[in-house]
Amino acid sequence: MAELKTKENNASVEEFIYSVKDEQKIKDSFELLKIFKSETGQKPKMWGTSIIGFGKYHYKSEKSKQEGDWPITGFSPRKQALTLYIMTGVNNYKELLKNLGKYKLSSGSCIYINKLEDINISLLKKLIKESYKQADKKFNKN
Repeated sequence: MAELKTKENNASVEEFIYSVKDEQKIKDSFELLKIFKSETGQKPKMWGTSIIGFGKYHYKSEKSKQEGDWPITGFSPRKQALTLYIMTGVNNYKELLKNLGKYKLSSGSCIYINKLEDINISLLKKLIKESYKQADKKFNKN
């Protein structure tokens, strides 16, 4: 079985954000950094080379027998969009998503945003806070 490549590490979150090629994504990433820190109460950590994660949990896949650690929530300033990771699944937050603004969803746990100005920030804060609390409770049995 292949080992996970995306692991928590001590790389600088700020240096990673400054390495992004898009000025708007840099600005939005620093704003997301403040929001995620505030709403989760966690310090940011780099996961792999491109994910900024908050908190962590250990998982075991029943399908593939793979296991490892993963951030409870986080984001990544990807080339196409800012990607937010909601590990309990985006479908659990339909009410908050209704008025969130302009975004796209994956079928699982990702929200794709072009720029933060397209989003209702107060609803985004609620979404991050609630999803973090639910994921921590579910995965870490708190």
